[in-house]
Amino acid sequence: MNIWTVYLSGEIHTDWRQRIADGIESANLPVTVLSPVTDHETSDDCGVNILGAEKKDFWKDHKGAKINAIRTRTAIEQADIVVVRFGDKYRQWNAAFDAGYAAALGKSIITLHDAELTHALKEVDGAAMATAETPEQVVEIFKYVMF
Repeated sequence: MNIWTVYLSGEIHTDWRQRIADGIESANLPVTVLSPVTDHETSDDCGVNILGAEKKDFWKDHKGAKINAIRTRTAIEQADIVVVRFGDKYRQWNAAFDAGYAAALGKSIITLHDAELTHALKEVDGAAMATAETPEQVVEIFKYVMF
């Protein structure tokens, strides 16, 4: 049986990743899960922690974004499926960028968001193979496609 690789992109403030991981384990699916660093402070500060302090936030963010992009690009390139979660509390520009990058690479994308965000995300959803509203629906898609 093939091992599928899934990248879980997007919102980091709720338990959606754990719910998908639990569903994968419960269904005994052949899946390797990849994700960004989900500790906000660790992700934001990786550049200055590794390469040194910056006086301006722009350069701090620039360093961190580029180091995080190494992980993100590599994971998206390795993924068979990219799940992109949009939450309702924060603007997830990075998640939209991840979806665009995955689409440009021809990756299968599943978007995950509440129904209230459907209009705002219509272009992103248009690039997706499926749009789910719950992590459990994502797991059900995996069960169906991972013969």
